[in-house]
Amino acid sequence: MSVAIRPDPARTAPEPAHRAAVALARGGALGLLLTLVGCSSHPPLPTVEGLELERFMGDWYVQAHIPVGSEKKAFNGVESYALGDDGRVLTSYVFRKGGFDGELEVMEPVGFPSEASTAVWGMRFIWPFKAEYLVAHIDADYSETIIARTKRDYAWIMTREPQISEQRLAALTQKLVELGYDASELRRVPQRWPDAEHPVTQAAGSLATYTRAAD
Repeated sequence: MSVAIRPDPARTAPEPAHRAAVALARGGALGLLLTLVGCSSHPPLPTVEGLELERFMGDWYVQAHIPVGSEKKAFNGVESYALGDDGRVLTSYVFRKGGFDGELEVMEPVGFPSEASTAVWGMRFIWPFKAEYLVAHIDADYSETIIARTKRDYAWIMTREPQISEQRLAALTQKLVELGYDASELRRVPQRWPDAEHPVTQAAGSLATYTRAAD
């Protein structure tokens, strides 16, 4: 899922332990933005009907992706959502770069669900631009999801559990293929837990809230 983050009025500074990680995320925002934002002439991509935002919130472990930028070498990737009082979705994406002992990288964009569908978001990394972000799959238990895009360029397969079986990943990959993606572009995101220094370990189920909480 490195970027610069425009300060948000509802956000406070990250706690000192993560200042270096957040600083790393403030370098390549323009490149990421140019990659994600743009016009598309591709066929429409189906999205989840009646997505319950409250149930969708919380921590998700990234099991596989067609990656953007620095996440091409992500390990222990976790994406988290927290619903704000104003309807925005505070988002945190934290991963280790290059290995299980790599530096932590933190991204903190903000999601804007559309009025027409809670499964169609604009994800803002830099004000005022928003990248397309579509919830294309969710299971009945809200334990697995696929985030996709109309251009079929990037995608994220995520689950609530840190590790899943290869059989389950294969089934989710097939869903991605049925959406029009090329499975050969998919990268498995290595997950190894526990990871004592990863902020999700202390986040108590809401990494998105935790990374914004400390001053």
